[in-house]
Amino acid sequence: MPAIALFSSTFTNETEIISELSTLTGSQIISDKDIIADACSKYKVDKNKLEQALYAKMSVFNQFTLEKEKHLALLKSSLAEKIGENERCIYYGFITLLIPPRVSHVLKVLIAGSKEQRIQRAVATGIAEKEAKRLIHKSDASAFELSDFLYKKEAWDPSLYDMVIPADQNTTKDILQIILENLHKSAVQKTDASVQAVKDMAICAQVELALLGKGHNLDVAADSGGVRLTVNKSVLNFGKLESEVAEIASGVGGVKTVEIIKGPDYKTSIYRKQQFALPSKVLLVDDEKEFAQTLSERLISRDVGSHAVYDGQQALDLLEDDRPDVMVLDLKMPGIDGIEVLRQTRMTHPNIKVIILTGHGTEADKKTCMELGAFAYLQKPTDIEKLSATIYEAYKSIAESGKTTAVAGEGSRNGRYG
Repeated sequence: MPAIALFSSTFTNETEIISELSTLTGSQIISDKDIIADACSKYKVDKNKLEQALYAKMSVFNQFTLEKEKHLALLKSSLAEKIGENERCIYYGFITLLIPPRVSHVLKVLIAGSKEQRIQRAVATGIAEKEAKRLIHKSDASAFELSDFLYKKEAWDPSLYDMVIPADQNTTKDILQIILENLHKSAVQKTDASVQAVKDMAICAQVELALLGKGHNLDVAADSGGVRLTVNKSVLNFGKLESEVAEIASGVGGVKTVEIIKGPDYKTSIYRKQQFALPSKVLLVDDEKEFAQTLSERLISRDVGSHAVYDGQQALDLLEDDRPDVMVLDLKMPGIDGIEVLRQTRMTHPNIKVIILTGHGTEADKKTCMELGAFAYLQKPTDIEKLSATIYEAYKSIAESGKTTAVAGEGSRNGRYG
């Protein structure tokens, strides 16, 4: 009997549906939590990182760290192994979006409900209407974030599923009956091609991990062990890149052949490998936008991944969802000033190293900042090399304490093909 991958919008009676479906089919339920736990155990990775990859919006620093790509690849690898090992299973949650369409012996089901009906269901369980709206919005935003990242499609797009069942128009009994009827259709029965697709899913995940570990972020596809790598980034010396990534991919178990092609966004220019061993999560906080943007560009040119915000409130808001390693903070800003940002950051995120960079600070301000736990206090204008060196020192102190949030990996500082 085919396995089932069930994804649903929240408050569509999904818990009861999953439970009943498990009983009727004699299937084991495998949820997001199970795959996350399995990946944690296999790869010795932080559970929070895997959860963030599935549920959280993409970090503003991800272009430098590629954490989302890496952790989703770990989840894909664990999920592919589960699908290959188990016959009667119901996969439930966000992990279902990771299963490729070519794995046809897993029936992919979406149970979707209107926002109004879902609010009513939530309120009926005792949840306040305002809280119900918040929970629904948060869940939907997470779903759309993941589906957009994976497929550039909305989470409720019918093309991602074998069948879409409206929860508004069907009772739980109806939904169960529809799923059971479709389980017997020939299109979802196990075939040699579908079994191979699971193996290819695992190969893709391992190739992605191998490439990411060497600083390469390429599109990966596999068919019967033949791997196709698509280069969309700018490349000057394509032959050198082709040779390196082919060697990396060929070293992955199960890979028979490797093909490297140029994607639609390819153009001849400079290609840079990701620099995972270097500071890659530096938040710049300064109300002088032009200065902050220019500083960010200069740091990036020195292999320091940075993102700029322009007032204290923006900085504190960002910290609710994101975690820079280092913050470069101006003192004199409208609204919440730098000293208050420093104070709140040290209280809520003590592992973030804060470097004060100001043109208006006094000796009294310096004393206050250092007492609050600032890593360093620099005056504008400062030499970019001095600031870079201070950032590296801050990052080094984090790495030595084992608290850095950057992705471990390789890649030389001057990793260019040109």
